[in-house]
Amino acid sequence: MAKLRDLIGAMKDKASQGKAALLSKRATLSLLRATSHDSFTPPTPKHLSTLLSLGDGSRATAAPAIEILMDRLQKTHNSAVALKCLIAVHHIIKHGTFILQDQLSVYPASGGRNYLKLSNFRDNSSPISWELSSWVRWYAQYMEQVLCSSRALGFFLGSNSSSDAESQEERVSGLMNADLLGETDALVALIDEIGRKPDCGSTKGNRLVEEIENLVGEDRASIMKEVWVRVKEFRERLGCLSFGEAVELVCELKRMEESKEMRTMVAEQNFWDAVSEVKEKANLEVLNQDVKAYKAVRRHRASESDRFARSILSSADYLRFPSGRLLL
Repeated sequence: MAKLRDLIGAMKDKASQGKAALLSKRATLSLLRATSHDSFTPPTPKHLSTLLSLGDGSRATAAPAIEILMDRLQKTHNSAVALKCLIAVHHIIKHGTFILQDQLSVYPASGGRNYLKLSNFRDNSSPISWELSSWVRWYAQYMEQVLCSSRALGFFLGSNSSSDAESQEERVSGLMNADLLGETDALVALIDEIGRKPDCGSTKGNRLVEEIENLVGEDRASIMKEVWVRVKEFRERLGCLSFGEAVELVCELKRMEESKEMRTMVAEQNFWDAVSEVKEKANLEVLNQDVKAYKAVRRHRASESDRFARSILSSADYLRFPSGRLLL
């Protein structure tokens, strides 16, 4: 049964590729070759390179390529095809030209259809397809979070545009506190999503799954570089945070400390020492500002009470209400 299904899938691939070749549809042909029905092998570097080269020309070439990719992702009921489409999306984010990346970021930021919403994806054609379905659901959600986090950061995470550590530090140093907190939250959200990755189970050793794990592993390194830059920047800003910003920072740092995924990702003790140091000092900022606010409220209430007493209690009141406390 499995062999018959594989044969049918291969026949579909050949028929689709032949039709695309006859019609001279370069984008369609490149995509079909990169996203075949084979459940065990990822897209080849050659096919991915050909797909990425569609962004070397004009926007008129790149836009149809992304549209074809997203349509294939949405219309397929085959878990291998879906995963290969998502791998192609991942490669575009990491290695694609600006034109391809820009077309990809349109979904769903412009209010269009969310092509990465695959939470109901199920392929029960075989046990391996059923196992791969859970990877499709998670990987689509992960790629959506990558796009959302990249939008918050202002660049595609893991791409060449984020590789220069020095320029990134310079950029981060110029951010407003609120923007810096927003970027930190986006990065931690991405780490949380990685932590939801399915167990390998019977897919262990599957080269398609291994390719996904390799790509996500590269993302982990990029994410932690960005997080580390922001933790160091907050250490320099501790005296410049408002009460609300200090509270939000403490919450973000607690999320880091409590994240099992981040604990797995980062073994360097100096990172965790820095997180602990910044959290403790931010907590002190919160307490100090809370005490100041409390004292200010007390002073305000006391002055209001004095004004109230002066405006209400006259000499006539003393006679009308002979309280022993008032007579004193």
